[in-house]
Amino acid sequence: MRASTEPSGPTRGPLDADWRSQTERRQQAVLPSGSVLVSCPAPFGVGGLGRHLEEIVAALDRSGEQTVCVCGSTRDAEAEKPGGLPHLPSMTTLLAPAMRLSPSWRHWRTSVAFDRSAAGRLTSAEHLIAFNGTSLAQLRKARQMRFGSVSLMAANSHMRHVIRQHDLAYRQYPLERPWATRLLRRNLREYELAESIYVASRYTRESFLEEGFSEERLRLFPLTPHPRFSPGAHQDAGETFDIVYAGSLTVNKGVALLVDAFGRLGHRDMRLVLVGGWKTPGMRRFISEACARDPRITVSPGDPLPHLRAARLFVHPAYEDGFAYAPAEALACGVPVLVSEDTGMKDLIDPGVTGMILPTGELGTLTEAIESAYRGEAFGR
Repeated sequence: MRASTEPSGPTRGPLDADWRSQTERRQQAVLPSGSVLVSCPAPFGVGGLGRHLEEIVAALDRSGEQTVCVCGSTRDAEAEKPGGLPHLPSMTTLLAPAMRLSPSWRHWRTSVAFDRSAAGRLTSAEHLIAFNGTSLAQLRKARQMRFGSVSLMAANSHMRHVIRQHDLAYRQYPLERPWATRLLRRNLREYELAESIYVASRYTRESFLEEGFSEERLRLFPLTPHPRFSPGAHQDAGETFDIVYAGSLTVNKGVALLVDAFGRLGHRDMRLVLVGGWKTPGMRRFISEACARDPRITVSPGDPLPHLRAARLFVHPAYEDGFAYAPAEALACGVPVLVSEDTGMKDLIDPGVTGMILPTGELGTLTEAIESAYRGEAFGR
């Protein structure tokens, strides 16, 4: 059977200019007034974490606040970084001594290395906003320097929730070793030191409330995809039904689950495009074997925008994701999305119109949802 020739989703991105303007005003409303030092291990504007940083700095700039940003760096990011923002060595440089360690040890080592380096560069400011997992030394030093406030920007849900969800993923697909457990103690200390915690979604907020945090300590800082993500000039249905995933090719992002769901569907005109790269030998073997077994599956690292504009469906079946820019970017391009219940951006979806929210980790449900989208039965117009 061939894919339905009817449009599989809206021809205009649902995240329009009015939505963006309202969201940007909400961002400004929750950030502090006065001089702010923002710390993030990612290069400015690079990847999801870098985009998160970019949005914080932009919101402070719109409010006219004095901002100092300490962030990671790559050569590619330098041209995009606002003038005057100090940067630290790239995570690749920090990672070099630990390259042969397990993923959990690598993650811990690089988190500590960035934090110590950033703490040594703290300058006087009224407020500190730093990302979780990489800010313990900075929070302590900012308190010693008598900053007016010290806050944490939570890039994901509460770390105990992250560990529970990752455990589910690794039980289903024991292809990688978990990394989050080693960072739990560090994150818990940061939670204690931070006066307030910024969260990017109601999903993340609920995870902290479930762990006993007061509503007063939690501040919702909503996120937006970069404005360059928009529908193409001509977004006609192609000869193939392209399903796109963009992001890290890891077990906890649901990539193995997606590959298995796709493999259950034998439609010859269906394609699965994985835009990203693996981080472990286990996932490299799994994906390489899947591509060899099924030539409809391809791995295509690089800019996701051309793939999104050619896509008929975007799938993000993460076991845990505090926000997830990639499916939001797909929505902005007018592509319908399937996401798990554990994906923070799910609140942006109009269920049955612009996408579907699925139970996390359920192979059968994901397979059926993809089939329904392929047949043109899933989404309204």
